[in-house]
Amino acid sequence: MALVIEVGAVIVVIIGGSQALWGVLNAVFTGQATEIRGRQIWLKFATWILLALEFALAADILRTAVAPTWDDIWKLAVIATIRTMLNYFLAKDIGTFEAQVSEATSPKPASS
Repeated sequence: MALVIEVGAVIVVIIGGSQALWGVLNAVFTGQATEIRGRQIWLKFATWILLALEFALAADILRTAVAPTWDDIWKLAVIATIRTMLNYFLAKDIGTFEAQVSEATSPKPASS
C-alpha cells in the first residue's frame, strides 16, 4: 500500500510540474510574463509539491507502523518537519501575495 501511495506522490508532482510548465509557457507566449503571474504559477506549483509531500509522509507512516526502525523514524521526522515548514511559509506567502493583489486591484480613493 505504501508503494501505491508513493506512486500517487509521483503523479501529483508530474501534474503540478506540467501545470506549472504550461503556465510559464503560456505566460511567455501570450506576453503575460509578469512578476504577479510568476508568483501565481509558483504558488500553485508549491501547493502541488505540498500535496506530494503529504502522500510521501503517509507512505512513510505506513512503513513505520509495520516495522519501525530508527532510520524510518528519522526519515518520518524529517519529512514531517519539511512539510510543516513548507506549509507555514507557503501559507504566509499566499497571504502576502493576496494582500498585494487586492491592494493593486482595489480602486484608489479620489483625492480631494
